[in-house]
Amino acid sequence: MKILVAGDFVPSQRIATQIEQGNYRCLDNVKPIIQTVDYAIVNFESPVVTHPDVKPIEKTGPSLKCSGKAMECVAQAGFHCVTLANNHFRDFGDVGVVDTLQACVLNNVDYVGGGKNIAEAEKILYKKINGQILAVINLCENEWSIASENRGGAAPLNIIRNYYAIQDAKKIADVVLVIVHGGHEFYQLPSPRMVNTYRFFIDAGADAVVNHHQHCYSGYEVYNGKPIFYGLGNFCFDKNVGKNELLWIHGYLLELQINDTINFCLYPYKQCDENLASIHMLKNRNWFDIELQKLNLIISDSHQLQYNFELFELKEEGKAKNILVPYSNIILKKISDKGFLPSFITKNRVKKLLAYVQCESHRDILLFDLSMLINKGGD
Repeated sequence: MKILVAGDFVPSQRIATQIEQGNYRCLDNVKPIIQTVDYAIVNFESPVVTHPDVKPIEKTGPSLKCSGKAMECVAQAGFHCVTLANNHFRDFGDVGVVDTLQACVLNNVDYVGGGKNIAEAEKILYKKINGQILAVINLCENEWSIASENRGGAAPLNIIRNYYAIQDAKKIADVVLVIVHGGHEFYQLPSPRMVNTYRFFIDAGADAVVNHHQHCYSGYEVYNGKPIFYGLGNFCFDKNVGKNELLWIHGYLLELQINDTINFCLYPYKQCDENLASIHMLKNRNWFDIELQKLNLIISDSHQLQYNFELFELKEEGKAKNILVPYSNIILKKISDKGFLPSFITKNRVKKLLAYVQCESHRDILLFDLSMLINKGGD
């Protein structure tokens, strides 16, 4: 059994224009690889929205959408399945969820990780391939896209529920593949938490774990004989990101070769740089392999992994603090940073906030209160 897994597909800018014109050539260079595998999976990170008047949900960050032609493009390239558990699947509420699911059905594409409610979203996908049963479990970190009992969305990262899903899948399937959407954007390593979680999924019975989301590729490891891939990078996502362009435009396709053991092959590529609006496989991959090995060495050393993550946290220092500052204007924020405006971030206030965030029971109340504020239209 050969399984192909690709990262984030978002039809934007030049790619969106091509697709809307019926030009699906952006994925042509992937087709020869897809034709050699039994089952190909890609993360479809832009909900299909066919209703012109629907508005995005209340959330932070950008809201993505595309037309049904994007799903047709993926299907024509040869992908058999899309993963929907990502942080954009619910950007346009239940309308976008339903439109996306209908687009999958219309194009004969399997889907996993998303549904009209939490039960559907968490449903395990089973496929019989060459006499073996493959189980795919798809989930994402908890942002704005998560489904509930009465609304559509994505399957969440919930270690307890995920453990039982893996156990259930193991009773039926020969191979259990867990695909997770999460991590820190533009950071090429997993956090220590991610490593611990994904290794736990292997201990629970998963045969391979694959991650995407960070807009850059990461390394991998083989843990207890099972592979864990910590970031595939963007698959096809056209966007000008300035200084992060080299991270943004490079990624790799993952081919899992499953017999009595699990082997794998990586296909590195460049996508959507300033000169091209498509995917091109790397002809000279020496530099890519060298960079990948550097990442793998850090992942294999827990002290180095922790050290690098602390350096990343230092770079990000202050971003979370901005949430507490009452000044929303950029100029006022800068003046506040220099200490020329009164600070509302007292040590007492920080201690109370930390208590609510770090304690699970307190965090439950905090999440409920914040959700109620949004539902009431509070600014």
